[in-house]
Amino acid sequence: MDRTEIQERMKQNDIVVESWVDFMAALYDIPKNHYGRYRSNYVYRGVSDGAWHLETSLVRMGGEVDRLERALLRSFRKHAEPGSIPRAGLWSELAIAQHHGLPTRLLDWTSSPQVAVHFATAKNFDVDAAIWCVDVYAAHERLPQELRDILEAEYAYLFSVEMLDASDQIRSLDDFDTLAEHHPFALFFEPPALDARIVNQAAMLSVMPGVNLDLTEFLVRNPDLYKRIVIPSSLKWEVRDKLDQDYVTERTLFPGLDGLCSWLRRYYGRGPGHADRALRD
Repeated sequence: MDRTEIQERMKQNDIVVESWVDFMAALYDIPKNHYGRYRSNYVYRGVSDGAWHLETSLVRMGGEVDRLERALLRSFRKHAEPGSIPRAGLWSELAIAQHHGLPTRLLDWTSSPQVAVHFATAKNFDVDAAIWCVDVYAAHERLPQELRDILEAEYAYLFSVEMLDASDQIRSLDDFDTLAEHHPFALFFEPPALDARIVNQAAMLSVMPGVNLDLTEFLVRNPDLYKRIVIPSSLKWEVRDKLDQDYVTERTLFPGLDGLCSWLRRYYGRGPGHADRALRD
């Protein structure tokens, strides 16, 4: 499937909202579970440009990403200061590397709808945004039996890094990649709570068994796994301002002076029709 076809097909499950009320109804369309609770099976990823694919930071580097992945991880382990990687194990290391900005095959998600909305409305106000919503429970039903057994043994529907690191069958990325011999899949897991940023963002991560595999293509081939909520550019400023009222901002999601300054820069910047280039790029 080429990129143009993926681009067209990824819109097949789009919900285009026209007002704040429509948006909230779509975002929180969560039926009761069998316990009678309103607990979502979705994880969310907000993109400020709805045309963007779900590309990992490693794929965006270009080149021979399979070789790059090995070199990056090897150098990360080699040059990290002693004690700066607080957990041993492949999956812990990958999560920590992703958290600190190393290009990896991981992709960031959140279990919080409003956190996803923040990232969808933090910039690029002249184009439509989108919230990708993926049903993790349904996605994990497509996992190889070896991985489903881990979840069943732990009575869980999401993996933790501890669960993955403890598995003898996925000690290396090569081990993990061989599990996709018959069909690709997407695995979602929780990173370790290293700091307030991870906690405040309700962070989740996805990974696929192959550095070149395209999560966007996987989803459009399995349209029952996802939906996309599209926020028209004409609605983005209203959504953004109301999200600020709910205190979902850079200040809370990126604790520290960097997050505070990012929030102040946007909050006191120019509004609709006057956003300067620095605010949009």
